[in-house]
Amino acid sequence: MATIANPSTTRELAANGRPTMRQRIEKIARQTWRGIREWCGDAAYESYLRSVRRRHASECPLTAEEFYVKQLERRYSRPNRCC
Repeated sequence: MATIANPSTTRELAANGRPTMRQRIEKIARQTWRGIREWCGDAAYESYLRSVRRRHASECPLTAEEFYVKQLERRYSRPNRCC
């Protein structure tokens, strides 16, 4: 996710050379949200797209629907020791 720097934010940073309290809180909030999404698997498709672009640039990536169906098939196709 690309963000465009806000000119006033850039000036605030340049004035004293350190990020403002608001910038630090926003950064922590973004990192926390990203971590939660990674932990629960919500960001799996974005990670898959980054991986495909990096490793297989010529390969056409799966759509989100195809990706999730493939993930479900992979998860539930193996024998389960439970029950």
